[in-house]
Amino acid sequence: RVRLAAAIEPMCHREPEYFDLQDEVRARLLGLFGLSREVAPVLIAGSGTSAVEAMILAGVPAGKKLLVVNNGVYGDRIARMAATHGIPFEEVKFSWDTVADPEAVAKKAKGFAAVAAIHHETTTGLLNPIGEIAKVAHDAGARILVDSVSGLAGDAIDVAQMDLVAGTAGKCLQGLPGVSFVFAKRDALRDAPKRSVYLDLGELASKQDARNTPFTPVVPIMNAFREALLEAQEEGLEKRLARYRETAAFLRAGYERMGLQYWLPHRRLSNTLTTLRLPKGRTYPQVHDALKKEGFVIYAGQGALEKE
Repeated sequence: RVRLAAAIEPMCHREPEYFDLQDEVRARLLGLFGLSREVAPVLIAGSGTSAVEAMILAGVPAGKKLLVVNNGVYGDRIARMAATHGIPFEEVKFSWDTVADPEAVAKKAKGFAAVAAIHHETTTGLLNPIGEIAKVAHDAGARILVDSVSGLAGDAIDVAQMDLVAGTAGKCLQGLPGVSFVFAKRDALRDAPKRSVYLDLGELASKQDARNTPFTPVVPIMNAFREALLEAQEEGLEKRLARYRETAAFLRAGYERMGLQYWLPHRRLSNTLTTLRLPKGRTYPQVHDALKKEGFVIYAGQGALEKE
């Protein structure tokens, strides 16, 4: 259904038909996650990283500081975004096999306007305790900015508890890559500085609220996203989370029977990604190519994990 929905006849993105589609996608996003209209679902033509960058640019008021919770490639990427755009920031770092400690975040969060954290750190498949991190950020008077690109609809998260959450169509929402979004509390957009033209969340939200768009959207992928959201609502969010959890348990039981070793302790893995160590005597290209011939695609660990 999703693939077929991408094969639509050309639709002008300045016509009412497109704005009907845009409105429907935004409304279905709110409905799926049980959110009120105090939250703006802001659509972006781009991968999940574009949504994360837009969130960081909007979520830290001018002249204020950002605290980045970093225990993987994606926490590091947020730090690089802040550095590139001249946003003052500091990091609270943990090793890649360690869950972010809310108490350590709490000790450092005072004086920061925002705390950025990763829900599901895709580097390793590790889940951070995002609800607890959000609480200590709020207790310190800071906003919480969450990269849940690979987490939304795969692992539980209370989106309403967060100030800004970045997501994408192309992962657990089971759409196609090319459309991403940010759930943004509207009061967090009121002081959003203009640090970008294309990734200005305030401008995007304002235009979309007015049934408009500042730039050309990816119309076929947006139509596929509508179909994916319909499928998600038909399945139900809780049932989808359970399906991912049950599938992960099934696969991991098989890995254990084969004698494969986890890179992370089993209990810390997400529902959607499992990191395994290479079998002794095998290289990644050997394992990858043999599996691909059988119809299974895997990918190498990132950064320092690539050869493990």
